[in-house]
Amino acid sequence: MSLSELVTEFINWRAEDVDAGNITKGRLVTIKSQCRHVLKFKSESLKINELDRNSFYDYEVWRKKNFIGTQSVTVKNEQATINQMIDYAYRKGYAHFAKFEFRKITIKKDKIGRRSVFSLEEYDKLVRFLSSYSSKKQCVDEALRNERLMIRDAVLIASNSMLRVGELWQLKWSDIVAIETRFDEQENAVNLVTINVRAETCKTRTSREVICRGGEYVERLKKRTRYIDANDYIFASTSGTTRISKRKWYAHWKNLMEGIGIEDYAERKLTWYSLRHFAITCRIRSGVSYLDISHLAGISVSNIESIYGHWDSEMKKTAAMKNFAIDKSGIIVH
Repeated sequence: MSLSELVTEFINWRAEDVDAGNITKGRLVTIKSQCRHVLKFKSESLKINELDRNSFYDYEVWRKKNFIGTQSVTVKNEQATINQMIDYAYRKGYAHFAKFEFRKITIKKDKIGRRSVFSLEEYDKLVRFLSSYSSKKQCVDEALRNERLMIRDAVLIASNSMLRVGELWQLKWSDIVAIETRFDEQENAVNLVTINVRAETCKTRTSREVICRGGEYVERLKKRTRYIDANDYIFASTSGTTRISKRKWYAHWKNLMEGIGIEDYAERKLTWYSLRHFAITCRIRSGVSYLDISHLAGISVSNIESIYGHWDSEMKKTAAMKNFAIDKSGIIVH
């Protein structure tokens, strides 16, 4: 068996996990991408019986040399998939060993899980720009304006709900459990929306319920579309109930980033996923407990600590100087 044949068989095997609900379609796309690097590192025609435990030992060096900007954590994830593949080959009797040896990758603690997040000023710019981006003045064509209005509301929902990109893009109207108006401590009306995140769209394959601000964004999305049946996608294409294409999502994102002057957004790795990161860091800034965030965002407390627990110096100073009292209900009042 050749390496190319093993890769194809391995991917088909992992595709069965999608059907079984063990991994998401998005995860399978990632695995396919990782396997393409395997076939660039080694010849497609290489026979599996020619491999040994050290065949991929210098994979990290090759990866970073040939793909400038590749992060250590990315390589580590790819190496995990490579070992899953050789373990599969071993169990099928194609290989005589079950694990490759790799150079040890050391990731500094302060770099573990670092995410690209908007500053408060950048997010404020983004929200302001969304208004002009979706205005009648900028969109003479009605179909284009409706699409941009949809993108505007998608950004606002994402940055309030902490949803992952796949969870957001696959929302259906049946996932909207309720929208209600509540009043905050200053007696301001707040529109809360309750969203059911289906297990099949979630990275962890576990359903959860999210309650967040932004009910008004969902309501105006519903007013602008003809497709409001339970199984219709919330973010549907302008021509039907199929989801808006990834190409369009990314094209609009490019327009938004360039529109607010972040020309290096690709280098900074500011993507749609950054809205989730921004939402989580805002909760941390506001003093929401990691446990509460974990329930809403569908992420473990330990991952929150490692990924988002690095406050900047100004946040630390603010936290250290914060005064608080506890009211009769046991609620902390700042």
